[in-house]
Amino acid sequence: MRLLFPLLLLLSACSLTLPVRGRVGDARVVGEATGFLDGSGKLHLLADDGRDCTGAFQYAEGRRSGTGTFACGDGTTGTFAFNSTGQQGVGFGRTAKGERIRFAFGGASTLDLQE
Repeated sequence: MRLLFPLLLLLSACSLTLPVRGRVGDARVVGEATGFLDGSGKLHLLADDGRDCTGAFQYAEGRRSGTGTFACGDGTTGTFAFNSTGQQGVGFGRTAKGERIRFAFGGASTLDLQE
């Protein structure tokens, strides 16, 4: 039983949460992405047009890039790809309706969102 608390404490430290900002279509989004030790992750975004979106992502081997999906409360869905330095990065994608998705996370500059 004495080992349970340190183990739980260690496991809780096996993630990294970073701020996210960008655009889905014309809407600005802000939120956060949490990456886990196994290379998976989750995200939560709030758009200035009222959309509330959640998603999941998976790093590729080498952990410098990955892909993900998201869904919003209004029915909007989409896919994206991203590049990461570990503490920051940028991503691009499309919604199912063809809207562009652009975002930066961690310390990445919004200038990095230029395609």
